[in-house]
Amino acid sequence: MNRSVPPAENEVTSATGFGPVAVGEHAGAAFTTTHWSVVLEAQGESPAAQEALEKLCRTYWRPIFAFLRRQGIPPEEAEDITQGFFAQLLERGSLSAVRKEKGRLRSYLLGALKYFVADEQRRAMAIKRGKGQRLVPLEELRAENRVEMEPADPVTAEMIYERRWALTVLERVLSRLKDEYRAAGNAALFDSLKELLPDEPGWPSQAQIAARLGMTENAVRQAFHRFRQRYQSLLREEIANTVATPGDIEDELRHLIAVLGA
Repeated sequence: MNRSVPPAENEVTSATGFGPVAVGEHAGAAFTTTHWSVVLEAQGESPAAQEALEKLCRTYWRPIFAFLRRQGIPPEEAEDITQGFFAQLLERGSLSAVRKEKGRLRSYLLGALKYFVADEQRRAMAIKRGKGQRLVPLEELRAENRVEMEPADPVTAEMIYERRWALTVLERVLSRLKDEYRAAGNAALFDSLKELLPDEPGWPSQAQIAARLGMTENAVRQAFHRFRQRYQSLLREEIANTVATPGDIEDELRHLIAVLGA
């Protein structure tokens, strides 16, 4: 990466150190049958829409859990609320309400969660565990010892939600990219190129990566260029899965970068 070259006018510099992310270029390329658009366009209780919504819930449960924990809700109760929220969303035929949402999945879920929690509190009912069915893999959080992390962060629950959302998007992108490199037999190359993403002092240089992999520095430079291009493409695809129209990708990308840079 040439650190002396500033981003072009149509690029936004990622606050996470992933380099310039092009904005405005091929915005609709990945926007054909994305999950959120399937949900929004579904007529009636479409199995395809239900499946798409369930996939999104399974992917983006972490921001919901983080929001609840930041509000001081104990881990087990936060798990119950998260499960109950998704159970209601998926089991009560809520797609008619979802279809009225003209914004983004990120905004819809937060608004729906606030309503769900307030409604449950008003009725003073114990949150059910999704009728006994574990809809999202919350045990992953426990295994990673993250259950106590969010409340220690001195920011609002909404900010925690937004940041956890942005990090989930980036985690999904890196996971997909890693799978592609592994499938091509390039797992070691992925691990090394990923170290170049932060672009901060103390991280390996391209020359060091080249020496480690037995490649020329020019070959590493070209490999990293392709790596970052594919990363940016997958990032757009992931964002497209959470917005209603191709035009929303631009704003959501800028929002994600702003949240991570805050």
